[in-house]
Amino acid sequence: MTELSSDELQFIFNTFSFLLWGALVMWMAAGFTMLESGSVRTKNASVICLKNIGLYSVAGIAFYLIGYNLMYVDVGSLIGSFRFLREPSSDELALLAGAESAREAVIATDYAVMSDWFFQMVFVATAASIVSGALAERVKLWTFFVFTLVLTGLIYPIVGAWTWGGGWLSQMGFQDFAGSTIVHGTGGAAALAGALVVGPRHNKFRADGTVTSTPPSNIPVVTLGVFILWFGWFGFNGGSQLALGSAADVLAMSHVLVNTNLAGAAGVIAAIAVSRPILGRVDLLAGLNGAIAGLVSITAGPDITGHYWAILIGAVGAIICTAAIKLLERLKVDDVVGAVPAHLFAGAWGTMATVIAAGADIGVQLLGMVSIGAFAFVTSWLTWVALEKTMGVRVSRKVEEMGQDVTELGIDAYPEFVLMPERD
Repeated sequence: MTELSSDELQFIFNTFSFLLWGALVMWMAAGFTMLESGSVRTKNASVICLKNIGLYSVAGIAFYLIGYNLMYVDVGSLIGSFRFLREPSSDELALLAGAESAREAVIATDYAVMSDWFFQMVFVATAASIVSGALAERVKLWTFFVFTLVLTGLIYPIVGAWTWGGGWLSQMGFQDFAGSTIVHGTGGAAALAGALVVGPRHNKFRADGTVTSTPPSNIPVVTLGVFILWFGWFGFNGGSQLALGSAADVLAMSHVLVNTNLAGAAGVIAAIAVSRPILGRVDLLAGLNGAIAGLVSITAGPDITGHYWAILIGAVGAIICTAAIKLLERLKVDDVVGAVPAHLFAGAWGTMATVIAAGADIGVQLLGMVSIGAFAFVTSWLTWVALEKTMGVRVSRKVEEMGQDVTELGIDAYPEFVLMPERD
């Protein structure tokens, strides 16, 4: 039996790490599907399921065709290469064909080319999933898919080129370990832009200033979705160590996973504690969103060694998220699942929290957070406006009242239930 060199073992473990953690992050798509389908009314649950498996598929193809190259290949200050397709290296193809002479060149790259593509791809799908929940129950299916194509093929890769791709923000020292702003802030800004263009659900905000309650149709499913997201977050943050080839890598990864878990737990408790004074009741959904907000908040700096900081960062993020839910309600911005507060607001806090806990530069962090948020919001808003003028962005009043499941898909998510007509 041939003994493997230390370099080859490192190549194997690094590649395996990308594939394993990437599969965990992919599972977050199931979490978003459960969270969103349980949050909407039963008449729209089937469309949510189709939207989520569709957006994951669109994101994967877009990132393969052009997104990865824009984000990582030959990046200058602003953008990478417009070259199409991401393929294995010539040395990898030669080794697969049996050319042992290519082995050393392959091993020297530290990881398989397409394992890195896979890990990065599931992140862009996560950003797109954030938009889906915010615009539920009134956005057109194919319009949403076209927006997803633009977001995952152009907008997100450009943000990624500025940062993880080695562009101008990276050169300035911007810190965002696993994407509090790069992933979650971008997705949250895109969701906010969409919510403003698409508008609120019919009768959500009444003329007298009251807000129509639209409780989730399946709270156990929403809770399951949050647990799946929490589970996938270990891959999201843990895999962002980007290596599994040394004792130091494994040690750092263990800190990342512990901090991730502590922040999520602190977010739950903090959100429950402040839900009564902010929302007027002890709120289950606030607690669930608190978990997500805590996880988003720690994502910018989960590699910190002081675990107590993770508790503080997660708790503050959840409080900010709960307050932002109330703020958006007062501003009459309809966000069905609280995606903007949990991802954009908590992500901004998490990015700035690295100044306190991870030694980041406050000016650089603020510049990066504002630049990415503004770019993602403006480009998303322009895309939504263009789609409104061409395809239309929201379903008709009749479709909204009857539900998209029956009118667009011809199928009920819960066919044994009889839906009662809505009243004004």
